[in-house]
Amino acid sequence: MDNALYVGLSSQMVLKRELDIIANNIANADTNGFKVESLMTKEVPGPPAVTLGGPRPIKFVGDDGVARDFGQGGLRRTDAPLDVAVDGPGFFKVTTKAGERYTRDGHFRTDETGRLTTQAGDVVSDDGGGEITVDPSRTGQLTIADDGTVSQGTERIGKIGVFKFDSLSALSKTGGNLYQNASNQQAVAVADPKVRQGMLEGSNVNPILQITRMIEVSRAYEQTTQMMSAESDLTRNSIARLGRVQ
Repeated sequence: MDNALYVGLSSQMVLKRELDIIANNIANADTNGFKVESLMTKEVPGPPAVTLGGPRPIKFVGDDGVARDFGQGGLRRTDAPLDVAVDGPGFFKVTTKAGERYTRDGHFRTDETGRLTTQAGDVVSDDGGGEITVDPSRTGQLTIADDGTVSQGTERIGKIGVFKFDSLSALSKTGGNLYQNASNQQAVAVADPKVRQGMLEGSNVNPILQITRMIEVSRAYEQTTQMMSAESDLTRNSIARLGRVQ
């Protein structure tokens, strides 16, 4: 296999990875609080397979990680009392079996003990890191103020915490629409959060842009395949002609 085929193969591997990311974006176009992702690439120098007059080093294509756009998604009204959306920067903090996680998905409920949780049962933290518990035996409408304060009737029972990081690069995706603090940064409570009761933040994925990008990447993959096939045919024909001359 010569240099062109090696470079083409590295390009195909990256394009396949990008197709997977685009497909995941499209699949999560309706996921609450999902943030669109894109693949970053880099040049990877490597020794050439053929040394006769070729460039040194050969530039391959490499996967350089996934970039995530944390831009605001559109807010959708649901009028459900436990649905809340962060309007602006910040994340809800939840406690899972694996530890603390962060999310923009505010589709909450209460468990059998009255604790405010995610749909998966992860406990939602208040602004001090504790729990928020609703008393099912107490009458009174459950309201959530714009600053996250939760009240049951006239009694304040807690405040939903909204936390932020100095750099969003601290967050790594762990699945289930959750993020983990993978750095030494400390999450700090947003001083003046804007929490909207009865609303959910939608995904910031633009399906049309993603489908367009998928078509572009698919065509690039096909063109690379054609280039590699032509290069392989050229090499095979050259060897056949050289054999006849000898």
